[in-house]
Amino acid sequence: MKNIKQLIFATALGICFFTTSCKEDFLDNQIKSRLTDDIQWASEGNADLFLNDIYSALSNKWNSPDNLDNFTDNNDAGFYWKSYSWRQGIVDPAVNLGTPMDHANGNATDYATWSAGFLKIRKCNLFIQKVTENKANFSEAYMKKRFDEVRFLRAYYYSEMFMHLGGLPIITDVLDRNTMTEDELYRERSTFEETFNFIIKELDEIVNNNALAVKYNAGDADAGRATLGAALALKGWLELYTASPAFNTATPPVGSDPNKLVAFGNFDPKRWENAAATNKKFMDTFGGQYGLFPDINALWWEKNEYNPEIIWDRQIVPVIMGSNYEQYGGPVWIDGVYYTWGNYCPTQELVDQFAMANGKPISDPTSGYDPQNPYKNREKRFYDFIVYDGAPYKQDWMAKVDTIYTRIDKVRPSKNQIDFGTDDVGNTGYYFKKKINPLKPRGGAASGQNYVYYRYAEVLLNYAEAQNEAKGPDASVYAAINAIRKRSNLPDLPAGLTKDTMRTAIRRERRVELCFETKRFYDIIRWAIAEDVMNKDFHGMKITNSSPNDNKGKWIYEVVGLNHPHVFTKKMYMNPIPQPVIDQNKKILQNPGY
Repeated sequence: MKNIKQLIFATALGICFFTTSCKEDFLDNQIKSRLTDDIQWASEGNADLFLNDIYSALSNKWNSPDNLDNFTDNNDAGFYWKSYSWRQGIVDPAVNLGTPMDHANGNATDYATWSAGFLKIRKCNLFIQKVTENKANFSEAYMKKRFDEVRFLRAYYYSEMFMHLGGLPIITDVLDRNTMTEDELYRERSTFEETFNFIIKELDEIVNNNALAVKYNAGDADAGRATLGAALALKGWLELYTASPAFNTATPPVGSDPNKLVAFGNFDPKRWENAAATNKKFMDTFGGQYGLFPDINALWWEKNEYNPEIIWDRQIVPVIMGSNYEQYGGPVWIDGVYYTWGNYCPTQELVDQFAMANGKPISDPTSGYDPQNPYKNREKRFYDFIVYDGAPYKQDWMAKVDTIYTRIDKVRPSKNQIDFGTDDVGNTGYYFKKKINPLKPRGGAASGQNYVYYRYAEVLLNYAEAQNEAKGPDASVYAAINAIRKRSNLPDLPAGLTKDTMRTAIRRERRVELCFETKRFYDIIRWAIAEDVMNKDFHGMKITNSSPNDNKGKWIYEVVGLNHPHVFTKKMYMNPIPQPVIDQNKKILQNPGY
């Protein structure tokens, strides 16, 4: 069996085969569609071509200049025309399909879209139906394994919409206008809890079936396919997500929810316990095959794909289905040459979350932090992730080290210096380098670096948060967080933290460790803090010399507002259901506030 990267090519070749080598037979046959269907489900290899198409529907989140990090307090970037309305709080069922992302980017931003999501789910249902109808053509082992793969993909696609929309119609059959009545075709939304229970039950059964591998490694034939690790990690994340304050409550932040479409409608502390137990099960059961990769800076590199930390990723094929992630992020100018769009620009709010090398937050008076020398003695992740003023910048494709200056320097001006204008140069005084492929300078979908959905560090963070909420800061909570800190050469958390102070520490570790991995958006939603952190101006670092005409004075570091305020209203904790959906299906109820 070829791995997923190879099967992308096989799928394309298979389509050519079905439309060319069989062409003469098709021309003479009056039931062309039936013949095509028979061929599609005649063998395991042919059925796999259909399954590969379901995998290919995974959103290519890495290829959007306007991903979910741009809708958080971690980043200040360009305002794309389709996402500008969301950032200004102009959100309704008729605007941009009710989603924040720039849908000019198609498959990169379709994961929260009703129509795209249910098309993916339909493909999953169709695979199961057709293989079942033609089971004489398939071995029992094939069906067990592939059915669980497809059920995982269906659960994943449901989870993506669930986090943005709440309760959904649960559809596990193939809807057919030719054979079904309108009442059978048009399904109502299940409650938030019913939708959650459906996804969790699917994932539980996949794990209990034990038909999938726990993990794949580089070079494995099925690398890129669903695994038991991916199923359990997704379950643990969803349990954490829904146990959080925005949903584990009688009154969700969106306001009145009489139909219980966007929250459980009650608080149950057991939800925290369940989330802790699932993430602990992952650590205990799969810990021998998963673990922290020693060098977080190299975690995403092509040569390190399927390292022990990677739980589930999307395989990327250079050029054919490549990544142009490097086009969007990193310094705009490198060695005097324009390279990126400058879209990933850490805010001062994020930069301030990175600790000092001694492990203390910069807000601690004993940390040693100097506001006029702010980049000295910071933790390792700061230097791994952030490009700051005066930072050395060297990737493998570069002939020499470049030094990136964002300061306003009238004597030796840099093309990367902030100007608070509308060009691609960032306004925060920072760029980021986390996840950038060191082998590829930019664009053209040339990068083959896989996109990582879940990694082991997130399981540790999920466990620590859930266990702290359920039981308080016991030794296991410290152990999980300290393992992550140790990798970045930080000392252990101080002993004696309370539940509240541990919560603050965990949230800080999570924000730093997972920055620019599209996680922050879901965190500020589930913690019900989005309206607090988003309805204010973000900040950057303005650096000038006290003697600007000759630079003989002191360099002055000044935190300044960016004048890019967002507007976040309570209803925006959930997306609206697109108006065309409600117009077509009168059983669909709208989300609160819209």
